[in-house]
Amino acid sequence: MYAKSTKNKKEYDMREKMINAMIQHAIGHIEKHKMNVEVYLANPEGIGEHPDVFEAMEQEIMEIAKYQDVLDMLEKHF
Repeated sequence: MYAKSTKNKKEYDMREKMINAMIQHAIGHIEKHKMNVEVYLANPEGIGEHPDVFEAMEQEIMEIAKYQDVLDMLEKHF
C-alpha cells in the first residue's frame, strides 16, 4: 500500500512540475514579446530590419496572445 501511494505522490509531483514549467515558459515568452513591443513604442525609427513597425508590433502582440492562450488553457483544464 505504501509503495502505491508513494508512486502516486511522485506522479503528482511530476505532473505539478511539468505544469509549472509550462506556465513559466509561457510567462517568459510573454515578457520577451512585451519587451519587444516596448522597444518599438520607445524607438520605432531605430528598428532597421522592420520598416513596417506596426506590422512588427502586431506580430509581437499575436505571440503574446498565443502564450496567454496557453496560460488560460492550463488554468482552465489543469
